[in-house]
This record gives sequence, structure tokens and C-alpha cells, in this order.
Amino acid sequence: MADLNDLTELVWQWRDATRVLVVGITGGVACGKSTLAVALAEALQALPARPTVQHANTDGFLRPTAVLAAAGLINRKGFPETYDREALTRALRDVRRGSTLFPGYSHITFDVDPALARIIDRPDILIVEGLGLQDVEGVDRLIYIDADEADQEAWFVARFLGFCEVGRHDDASFYARFREMDDAAASNLGAMVWRTINLPNLRDHIAPLKARADVVVRKLRDHVFGSIVRRG
Repeated sequence: MADLNDLTELVWQWRDATRVLVVGITGGVACGKSTLAVALAEALQALPARPTVQHANTDGFLRPTAVLAAAGLINRKGFPETYDREALTRALRDVRRGSTLFPGYSHITFDVDPALARIIDRPDILIVEGLGLQDVEGVDRLIYIDADEADQEAWFVARFLGFCEVGRHDDASFYARFREMDDAAASNLGAMVWRTINLPNLRDHIAPLKARADVVVRKLRDHVFGSIVRRG
């Protein structure tokens, strides 16, 4: 069965010593993009060549929640039109030249968080993970995480319940508004959000990127790799 070492080897083969290699990771909501980005960065840094590897999240390039609400787009957060794709493209261009500010996002407050912004300065490899990578210039290679829709829904609902649990104890959390819900009601709400927002986004905008990906990582229900298919 394929594993992280196989993926690390593939990514290392893409390395161009003359420029920053930008590797995108995308896939459905809660499919493990952030977890894979961190693990892949650590595995690459452990190679004998000791490359410098940084990772960033596209969520920082979401338009602020207030802006989305004013535009009537709050229930489409994560769809292509809710990202500042020009700013993302500019950051991916500028990071090849020098220090570049990458904005941050908090899943707790459900909004862009200036305190989480950070500087990235010409690493050997930059892994940028998240949604909103459609028609974004500057991504050299793309990894797509594929999984059954039912598994992705289960992962999303589990993550939603985790956020709700944090919200029970944190007044600043976006999810504090759901603190009176029991787990059954919160699960039903999470499933509704998946069916009405995340599943249509997956089918209409995210899944089509699978055909353009250089590598497709197939994940099983327990998040382990089922296969790695190289396309480019």
C-alpha cells in the first residue's frame, strides 16, 4: 500500500534547484489537506539534502466574513468566488523573489485573522493547501486528495462537532452560537451544511481539479493512503 514516503519521493523528483517549487494540495473540505501538508513538509525536510520547506493555507486568502456577508456570499464560503485569487496569485509570484506576507485564517473565529499572518521567504519548496486553487497561476504541481463522498461527509461532521465542543467553552468562537445543541442536533446541522454547501462545492468546483492533478492520493475511511496515482 502506498504511503507518505512514496509521495515524498515523487515531490522531491519535481524539485528544481534554480527556483522555488510551489506544490498545491487540494481536495474536499475536511479531507486532511492541512495534515498532509504538515506531514509532507516534515518528510521533505528530513531528506539528506535538507531542503527548506514551508506550507501555507489558501484560507488566508478568503475574503473577510463581513465582506462575504455584505455580498450575500456567506453561505458560499469556500467557493471560488469567495477567494481573493489575485492576492493569492501575487503571493505565489512574490515568494519566488523574497519575503512575502501570507495572511492567516482562524477556523475558530471563522474569519481571516491578522495575528496568524506570517512571512515566507523563498523556501526550496512551498506547499500551499486548501480550496480556491482553480485558475490560480503560480502552482507548479498539484496533489489531489480523493475519497468517497460518504467518508468526506463523516470527516466533516466529526470536525464540525469538534469545533462545536470548543465553542461551548470559548465565547470568542464562531461556534459558541451552537453551544446549546446536543451532539445529535449538532451532527444534523453539520450534515446539512455538508449537503447544501460543501458537497455542491466538491462536485462542481473541487473534484474537476482531480483530472488536472499531477498526483491523486486516494484515502480510505480511516485516512490512510489507499493508493497514489501519478499523472504527470
